Amino acid sequence: MLIKKLIVQLPRGLQARNTTIFVRLAFSFKSEIVLAKDGKTTVGRNIMGIMDLAIKEGDKITLMVDGIDEQAAIETLEKCLLNSSCIKI
Repeated sequence: MLIKKLIVQLPRGLQARNTTIFVRLAFSFKSEIVLAKDGKTTVGRNIMGIMDLAIKEGDKITLMVDGIDEQAAIETLEKCLLNSSCIKI
């Protein structure tokens, strides 16, 4: 299992459009993906669960990935949360 603590740097955080892109990325991996914020957790493939976390720019979150492609998954998802280049506006 890989765990990363991050500060979200997406200009509007994980609002609906960004969350949809994040979830699509999460579905591209076989590993289990979990996001946590302020003691609440959700599966990285659950769009409503992620929206419920209300992740905004500057929020501290934890990204946990466990599985056969965990290294690729955590690197890709971390880049998405730290760099808006994966979010096409």
